[in-house]
Amino acid sequence: MSPAGPLPSADPESPRWQQEAREQFPIVTAHPELAYLDSAATSQKPRAVLEAVQTYLTTSNANAGRGTYPWANRTTELVQSTRERVKEFLHDPEPGRSGVHFTSGTTEGLRTVARDWLVAYLTDGDEILVPYADHRANLDPWIEARQLLAERGVEVRVLALPYQAVSGDYDHLALAQAVGPRTRFVAATHVHHVYGGDMNVHRIREAVGPDVAICLDAAQSVGHLPVHLDDPSLDVDFVVFSGHKAMALPGSGVIWARNARGPVFRPGGWQGTPNTVGIVSLRAALDWLDTVGPERVEHWTTMLTTRLTDRLGRLGPYEVLGCQLSLSADSALPAAQRRHGIVAFRHRDIPSDDLGFILYSHGFMVRADSLCQAGADPRDASVRVSLHVYNTVAEIDRLLTVLASLT
Repeated sequence: MSPAGPLPSADPESPRWQQEAREQFPIVTAHPELAYLDSAATSQKPRAVLEAVQTYLTTSNANAGRGTYPWANRTTELVQSTRERVKEFLHDPEPGRSGVHFTSGTTEGLRTVARDWLVAYLTDGDEILVPYADHRANLDPWIEARQLLAERGVEVRVLALPYQAVSGDYDHLALAQAVGPRTRFVAATHVHHVYGGDMNVHRIREAVGPDVAICLDAAQSVGHLPVHLDDPSLDVDFVVFSGHKAMALPGSGVIWARNARGPVFRPGGWQGTPNTVGIVSLRAALDWLDTVGPERVEHWTTMLTTRLTDRLGRLGPYEVLGCQLSLSADSALPAAQRRHGIVAFRHRDIPSDDLGFILYSHGFMVRADSLCQAGADPRDASVRVSLHVYNTVAEIDRLLTVLASLT
């Protein structure tokens, strides 16, 4: 099925900086007939990232930590300097103590924290709290850790992180009540991959106290909004994210470890060849994002999602998932949970997978399934629109026109 109707190449409602940013994505500008609305799955790559990869592969491609000739030395230095660049990008308050470790993405990163750190940290009778309604990547590793410990005769309780019924973010009052003397660890999500809401993780530290370790799934926040680890309210022990959702290449990811609670984090086993090309792309992506400004990216994508939910919420056949207090443009904070570039919804009569095909026939690329949500029934699939800096007001308005025609 071919997409019908070209999309506008320029948007009069977009500020100049956003138009200039959009023009730096060759795949976007090469297909003006399409609107890419699936950035929560993977982001598109700016020209600076593509050029950095090509330059590296054509001038100094070599293995890292395994040679003494100039190309190998440059690659080794590049890997190490990218670790420091990650700390800088995250506003690490103590870069001399923390560690940065490269992975293939968030899923591998969370599993590595579970297997190589948490299993060694917990003892018989300890408790951990984990999210049962977030991405499966932030649930399965902790369940696997409990199973590994059980095989060694160590019993650990896994408790469900409580949620608020109305807003959908974590229930911090209930969390404070759930914390006991044997609570050692909490796994949380920064921005929810289905509902798009900021999960207010700044309240978790206050709820759990100063001694409990916190691991943050930041797959939908790093590269989409500012992440300031120097803010005392974001006193977490691990930040794990995927490079490919933050403008870098697939197969790149990061574990940032504060090393303030529990043992110093060190990945287990022999460390083989790193994904040097992915690391090159990550360095270039962070530089590009800093040039554009994470604050501006956040402001832009939040504005687009509010524009979408404000009008979509008035169309009878559609159910917008997540916080119902933040659908309209004049929603009041802090009661409303503002969405960050992600809107998931269902049509009353059209199955979500069919709606996904219909939208592509009009030139919109969205995701339509159960979205890897832990505990989700495949029959409860939804359509997810996820945005980034290269999306425009014109794309959102045209999407709304098509959705309104299906009422």
